[in-house]
Amino acid sequence: MGSGTDVAMESADITLMRSDVNGVATALDLSRKTIRTIKQNLFWAFFYNVLLIPVAAGAFYPVFQGVGGVPGSLDFFFGDQGFLNPALAALAMAFSSVTVVSNSLRLRRASV
Repeated sequence: MGSGTDVAMESADITLMRSDVNGVATALDLSRKTIRTIKQNLFWAFFYNVLLIPVAAGAFYPVFQGVGGVPGSLDFFFGDQGFLNPALAALAMAFSSVTVVSNSLRLRRASV
């Protein structure tokens, strides 16, 4: 059977491990930074997907067909038909993941 301390720790929103009350302010500051970072990560993840999924699916296909095909300087990016090169799409998704992880790692520098 648990003691009253165990029950209090389980029901508390914040449990201080030291006798310094400033830990509450630090915990609240860190939680605000965490929520802000989560929102930033969601924005960037959705930004990449909203921007590049239509391009990968051929959003420029009608444009390129209207001008007589993909210009030679853009062949590497869009191939012959106007669809995004799969290697570039994979690279963009990897860059998206690196951006999100790097943004999250900034929380390690938060004052704790």
